[in-house]
Amino acid sequence: MTYNEIDTLVKGWIIDKAEGPVNARVQQVVVRLVGDLCKAIADLDIQPSEFWKGLEYMSEAGARNELGLLAPGLGLERFLDIRADEAEAKAGLTGGTPRTIEGPLYVAGAPESQGYARLDDGSESDQAEVLFMQGTVRGQDGQPLPGARVEVWHCNLLGNYSFFDKSQSHFNLRRTIIADGAGRYQLRSILPVGYACPPDGTTQRLLDQLGRHGHRPAHIHFFVSAAGQRKLTTQINIDGDEYLWDDFAFASREGLVPPVRHVTSPQQIAAKGLQSPYAEIDFDFQLHAETPVAPEAVVERVRAAA
Repeated sequence: MTYNEIDTLVKGWIIDKAEGPVNARVQQVVVRLVGDLCKAIADLDIQPSEFWKGLEYMSEAGARNELGLLAPGLGLERFLDIRADEAEAKAGLTGGTPRTIEGPLYVAGAPESQGYARLDDGSESDQAEVLFMQGTVRGQDGQPLPGARVEVWHCNLLGNYSFFDKSQSHFNLRRTIIADGAGRYQLRSILPVGYACPPDGTTQRLLDQLGRHGHRPAHIHFFVSAAGQRKLTTQINIDGDEYLWDDFAFASREGLVPPVRHVTSPQQIAAKGLQSPYAEIDFDFQLHAETPVAPEAVVERVRAAA
């Protein structure tokens, strides 16, 4: 069957059969995707058993809530970022803090604090290296943005996130920090670790078939927003991680790997009220001003809320 014949078939199934009101955008996308799938079935000689096994896999991945993990693992979430970068460049927006993927583990409603927040609940203090991180949120002109919102979240030492991991306290390692009058934010937490896809999950099962690992480097997620500015979705990676430039989710980017200082000075340790060395990261965020000539920066998707 030729591509033209497939296009005619799909048009007959979806467009010609429409009898009521049509959402033109949905129809456009469905026609394209169904047509491309039919062409792939023909080109690859996909057999009925393979087709149904594929549907079964997607159903299982949905039931396990892993589609949000599969999308970055196959590069799709990174591809959306590439397109967003291209659209901003076309609109004349260059520089600024690079965006990177959100991932599936944000939870809305984290407690807010002014200027400074401690993220961890202390339950891993005897095992973790304390982290202090601070910086300034700036606009594209380099000027500070007082009152900017810095939403931050990361995993614990087992690679698990609160809310999804019911053994953790409410909003452990999650906070919203409102930048002070100088656009500054500060946080105390623990230095996170890298983690991997659930070894018994659907995402890792497919990655195994593709000969790929499912590891992520240690990282910290951020949403950064301010009045009149485009919302930034990004994350920093912890320098020195084994998988720093081999992230299964393709989220590592130049400009998002700040130096980590491991402070061992007894005087500095005492000044922080600690008994042992700690880590410190300085990182500024630079946002773009909102503009009607660039696509919307706020991504509408279902997110967890507590």
